[in-house]
Amino acid sequence: MGSTADRMTAAYLDAFESLVGVTPKGWYAEGGTARAAVTRSDVPLLNAAYDMTPEPDLGSLNEMATEVGSQGVRWSIMVRRAAGDAVVDLAARHGLVERSDVPLLACAAGDLVFRSSAAQRQLVRQVGAVKSDIYTEVLAQGFEAPESIFGPLMGGGVLDAASMAGYLAEESGRPVGTGFGIRTPDAIGVYNIAVVPSSRGRGLGRAITEAVLHDGVAAGAEWAYLLPSVMGRPLYESMGFRLVTSWTMFTAR
Repeated sequence: MGSTADRMTAAYLDAFESLVGVTPKGWYAEGGTARAAVTRSDVPLLNAAYDMTPEPDLGSLNEMATEVGSQGVRWSIMVRRAAGDAVVDLAARHGLVERSDVPLLACAAGDLVFRSSAAQRQLVRQVGAVKSDIYTEVLAQGFEAPESIFGPLMGGGVLDAASMAGYLAEESGRPVGTGFGIRTPDAIGVYNIAVVPSSRGRGLGRAITEAVLHDGVAAGAEWAYLLPSVMGRPLYESMGFRLVTSWTMFTAR
């Protein structure tokens, strides 16, 4: 069955590849043990050449990197283990010289800690693709980034996809927060947890996260995982999430 790190890494990759398959203008390719996926957002993590096996196939990874690098998007090379000199050199040849860790947190479904009040839970609702424009607008506000950074990522039928669920939190009838879940056979991935600055500090981030988790577990997920921001990590750890592994990502300076 593999370790928790193995299982959650596989779940993340399955979810990522599912997202690329439904997001407008998504693109995916395989070569050897390497993969390439492009969403055409302006987020390097979401346009990547990657090989998450213990010993990356450098020739195939280089081919996938060439493919992604030619598509005119901000992108990354990602590997699972601590990168050796060969991977560092490969990334540098593609102009990717900034190196960072990507932490993966996970929690067994039975260990999740739910604390939101009934009033907070009532502020969160699932939305479909008809709300994709509003969803992207609030997502950008929550991350304090230009809306263009997300590009077509959440458009098309993404919010109607069978394995995916988008959430909006509202205060006084105004959308102020987002969440997104992707289900794989035994896991729920938590994404896009964002609250606009004026509505922070009132438990909405927790309520949205709990909505994603509750629905995922109800659908059969035995585990939950996420890639935390620095700001969000203490919240997730208070809910039972723990670090199971870190990946290495290379991006342009």
